[in-house]
Amino acid sequence: MKKFAPWMLVAAVVLVILGTMSFFTVDERDLAVKFRFGEIVESDFRPGLHMMIPFVNNVEKYPRQILTINNPQEQFLTKEKKNLLVDFFVKWRITDVSEYYRASGGSEPLASQRLIEILKDGIRAEFAKRTVPQVVAAERRELLDAMLSGARGNATSLGIEIVDVRVKRIEFSDEVSESVFNRMRQERARTAAELRAQGAESAEQIRADADRQRTVIIATAYRDAEIQRGEGDAAATKIYADAYRKNPEFFAFYRSLSAYQHSLGQPNDLMLLDTKGQFFRFLNKSDGGH
Repeated sequence: MKKFAPWMLVAAVVLVILGTMSFFTVDERDLAVKFRFGEIVESDFRPGLHMMIPFVNNVEKYPRQILTINNPQEQFLTKEKKNLLVDFFVKWRITDVSEYYRASGGSEPLASQRLIEILKDGIRAEFAKRTVPQVVAAERRELLDAMLSGARGNATSLGIEIVDVRVKRIEFSDEVSESVFNRMRQERARTAAELRAQGAESAEQIRADADRQRTVIIATAYRDAEIQRGEGDAAATKIYADAYRKNPEFFAFYRSLSAYQHSLGQPNDLMLLDTKGQFFRFLNKSDGGH
C-alpha cells in the first residue's frame, strides 16, 4: 500500500482550509460587503452561499433589520427662547450598505451618533419656529412630520433610512415651568370668561324672545276675547231686539225681573225708592198689568 508523504497531508489540509475560506454565507437577516484589499468590490448580495478569493477578499456583515436608538434628554430652544427637555427615540435601518460603510466605516455607534446629530438639528430647527404651547400640544404630529422630511433626506448620505421618530417626553426646565403654567391658567380663565359671556348673551336673548312671545300671546288672546265679546254682545242685542219686536210688554217685564234680581237680591243692601215709581210698577200690580 502506497504511503502519503507528509507534505501531501499538509497540502490537503491547506486545500481544505482554502476551500473553506473561498465561500461565505449571507443570512437573510444580514447585509454583506465584499472587499478586495480594503476596497469595496460588491455589496448587493442575496441570502445564500457566495464565493471569494482567500487573502484577497474579505467580507463584512451588517444587520438588515430595523434598529433603535434611544436618545437621552436634550435641551431645545423654542420660538420664545424657552428651554424644553426632550426625550426621543428613532427607528432606522441600513438601505445602502456601501454608502453606510463609506460614511461610518461600518461602525454602528458612529453611524448612530451621526444620525442623532441630524435629528437634533431637525428638532432644533422646528422648535425654533414654534411656541411652547404649539410644541407641547397642538402641533406635535406636524412638528414630527416636518422634522422627518428634512432628516430623511440627510440620512440617505449615510446609507440609512429613518423609519420613524417618536418623542417620548417633553418637560419644561425650571425657569420655564412657572411662566408656562401661568400662561395656561390665564388662557383657561380667558376661555371661561368668554364662555360665561356667551352664556349670558344667550340667556338674555332667550328671555327677550320669551317676553316678546308672552306679549304677542296676551295681545292676541285679548284681541280674540274682545272680538268674541263684541260678537256675543251683538248677538245678545239682536236677541233682545227680536224679543222686543215680538212682545214688548213681556220684554219689559223680563228686564224688570232681571233688575229686581240684581238690585234686591244682595245681602246687606239698602235702597230708598219710591214704590210708586216705574221701577216697582210690576210689583204694584197683582195681575202683572199696567
